[in-house]
Amino acid sequence: MVKLIALYRRPDDPAAFDRHYAEVHTPLVRKMPGLQALTVVKLNDLPGMSTPYYLLAEMTFADQEALNQAMRSEAGRAAAKDLQQFAGGLVDMMVGEEFTAAR
Repeated sequence: MVKLIALYRRPDDPAAFDRHYAEVHTPLVRKMPGLQALTVVKLNDLPGMSTPYYLLAEMTFADQEALNQAMRSEAGRAAAKDLQQFAGGLVDMMVGEEFTAAR
């Protein structure tokens, strides 16, 4: 299982960001072929610690090839274009693979 992970820094206008993310960006992401799951988490500070991040999104795909195909698709290109327009300066993207940690 492969995850495309997006970490968003705090936007200047959280309400406008949330609205765009929910009404525009999420529907674009959900159209990506091969997407198995989308998990979105608003992040909070721990006591005594401040996080620069506001939101985390995980998009799950079966494997790297499924992710690659999704990113090359029309829906993937539309989601990427929207991301750059509304959050290009706020987002860090990475790919990760799930694994089971030894006990």
